[in-house]
Amino acid sequence: MSLRGIASATLKTTAVAGAVGAACVAYAAGIEVRWFTVRRFTVPVLPEGTAPLKVLHLSDLHLMPAQERKIRWVSELASLDPDLVVTTGDNLAHEDSVRPLLRAYGDLLDLPGVFVFGSNDYWKPHFKNPGKYLLPATKQRHKPHGPDLPYEEMRRAFSDAGWVDLNNLKATLKVNGLRLDFAGTDDPHIRRDRYADVAGEIDPGADLSIGVTHAPYQRVLNAFVGDGYPLVLAGHTHGGQLAVPFYGALVTNCDLDTSRVKGLSTWGYAGRQAALHVSAGLGTSPYAPVRFACRPEATLLTLVPRVNPISLGR
Repeated sequence: MSLRGIASATLKTTAVAGAVGAACVAYAAGIEVRWFTVRRFTVPVLPEGTAPLKVLHLSDLHLMPAQERKIRWVSELASLDPDLVVTTGDNLAHEDSVRPLLRAYGDLLDLPGVFVFGSNDYWKPHFKNPGKYLLPATKQRHKPHGPDLPYEEMRRAFSDAGWVDLNNLKATLKVNGLRLDFAGTDDPHIRRDRYADVAGEIDPGADLSIGVTHAPYQRVLNAFVGDGYPLVLAGHTHGGQLAVPFYGALVTNCDLDTSRVKGLSTWGYAGRQAALHVSAGLGTSPYAPVRFACRPEATLLTLVPRVNPISLGR
């Protein structure tokens, strides 16, 4: 091939690659980021002979006041008839988001629920180099100033509706005749977790004990599993947010391995195992409003009688 032919072919290849890249960006920013879905898993953690229990796990809405499509979609999740709602933080993205958030949760607020906070319930997101997101999360973040989001207003609204605050706290709920014990931590990603406040072996008198946290850092997962919790729920990862088709997520934004970046898996520690569910969440930072090969999601977990040992494939 002549030099002119090589140059022409190179230009064509570059043009095609650029067009494909632009199409991917347009899809990620214009379609998938709003392509909400409900994922479903069956989790064998209840006592023998117990009726199934439906748990709606919500996380990482990062809600902006004008996101009416997301608000409507979340409000329709009540039609799934869950028995319990668990939200694992990062609900807010703007100082005026609390009222829209309460509209989104709507009838779900009439159900039993528990909650923990993430960093974006305290601090507004800010622009940052998106390339940093692809680096390993070797260091957790310290915030140099006080919170600038109305997290206390949100806490009061949730609590007034009957949802239970699990930020470094324990609680017990009766749901469909079952005794559910909970322990939760505030966000480990910004070092607000104080597991020592909730540490201790689970009570064998409970029908089920559930650990709840925002960011699934290994130290917190190990603590829950070491204390005997058979089910742990978390969010934070956005499922990697930008995934490679047929490969998966590149990062988790914490020290969790990418094979567990979203969905249901097994976490083992000190000879014990627990079912771990990590939600890919429903939103993104307003400064990085893209998702690729990782649809925004809510999850309906159907809890059923346990098998021995817990085995979920990882």
